[in-house]
Amino acid sequence: MSGREAYLAARVLDALLREDYGGLSARIARTKDSVGLPLADGRWVRLSPGVLFQDFVVADGERLGLEQVLETLVDVSDPADAEGVSAFFEECLAALAALELHDAQVGEVLGRRPSYEALAAFVDHPVYPTSRARLGLSADELPAYAPEFAPSFELRWAVVPRRALAPGSAARLPIDGPGACEADEVLFPVHPLAVGEVRKIDGVRVLDQAAITVRPTLSMRTVEVGPRLHLKLPLPISTLGVRNRRSIKPGTLADGAKAELLLRELADPDVLPADEQVYAEAGHEYLAWMVRRLPEGKIVPVAALTIPRVLDELGDVLPAYLGLLFRWNVRLFVRYGVALEAHQQNLALVFQGDRMRLLVKDNDGLLASPSRLAAAGVEVPDFADGRMLTDDPHALADVFVTITLHLAAASVVFGALPQARAAALVRDTLAEALDEYGDDPMARLLRARTLDAARLTGKSMITAGTLVAKERSGARDINKFYGTSGPNYLRRT
Repeated sequence: MSGREAYLAARVLDALLREDYGGLSARIARTKDSVGLPLADGRWVRLSPGVLFQDFVVADGERLGLEQVLETLVDVSDPADAEGVSAFFEECLAALAALELHDAQVGEVLGRRPSYEALAAFVDHPVYPTSRARLGLSADELPAYAPEFAPSFELRWAVVPRRALAPGSAARLPIDGPGACEADEVLFPVHPLAVGEVRKIDGVRVLDQAAITVRPTLSMRTVEVGPRLHLKLPLPISTLGVRNRRSIKPGTLADGAKAELLLRELADPDVLPADEQVYAEAGHEYLAWMVRRLPEGKIVPVAALTIPRVLDELGDVLPAYLGLLFRWNVRLFVRYGVALEAHQQNLALVFQGDRMRLLVKDNDGLLASPSRLAAAGVEVPDFADGRMLTDDPHALADVFVTITLHLAAASVVFGALPQARAAALVRDTLAEALDEYGDDPMARLLRARTLDAARLTGKSMITAGTLVAKERSGARDINKFYGTSGPNYLRRT
């Protein structure tokens, strides 16, 4: 058994316990010597208290095989989930292959002097155990297109009838492509992985000529064209769950542009929403592109802040980062009823001389309260996706806790600092941000759901993303599916 297999097996079992899939946590037992879990093959696995997000995790020193864990998954699963369980098997195998492939090539990758985006991709997702799996990619395609391998490649291009453009779409990409079109046609950039899907679309032809060399960013479907220019393109793959397709549904980019304008109106002076106003959609999930323009300065993804070499270079930035993060997100929540799906991948620090600012991008997953926006004199965006609007304050709090607190704050700080110091820093910084609003009802609610809560809500990511179909889970949005909780790490000393 490889070290990577044992690492992945422990993470998978931790996730299954955290989400209590199949009532697995009820099998936890206590002896006079330890707390543990019996696996399907009879193996007794020692557990220890979880630091973040859950009560118990696989204890250090326990070496599990992936097959042992997956046999236990089958043992507790509902027969109705057979398809999802089978898909998760494949996901685990793909993740293990990706981890081992990266280990074999990491020396070569580091020799290319990888960008901050590539370095950030070295860090596994803090909650989703099989985040390295890109379902739909072959073993040969992974190092050619995944960001942790720091590759570069050329974009392909498609000719699309101009009449297919959705309202609000740009008629021309502000990047030079492979040549001119007829007056009634437009050029669409196509990721090489999506060429096969685009060829299937009636009335669209893919050009043989490739043009423009790009590099993948941490978000694999977004590529770097230049230091200040990113291009988001649909991909025919799934990440963070087989149901989490990385195509771009019609209307998504338009909603993201509207969300960006809302955030620009509400932004603090030290917050920079990325410019995502130029995009095109053509009525198909594989015909879309969005240009992201980035501000001047050195840009470091928040996901990279757990890497020692990055922190050594930047210095003691975590307190200032948390201050920026909580001040703005608490203000958005309390004053306007807005909660951002801005996790460690969608946030970056921008260093401009002696000033550090917070960059926010990809905002089409935010949640906003129409009534609170209207009461504050802010126009309510007419999002095509009705799931982006709610007047339920607890739904807003769910997003704040699971995204802003868990992923953007705790997973980063606990990953970089000793436990006691990390807990104190997150707790005190959040308390300071909430104190500004005193007894405001929304501030009191957020305090009750964070600082004062006995337990903190979590997302059931593998349950909704792969194991259980929407018809059975009832998940309206698999990225906002809750039902799990863990001890409040903010209350620990």
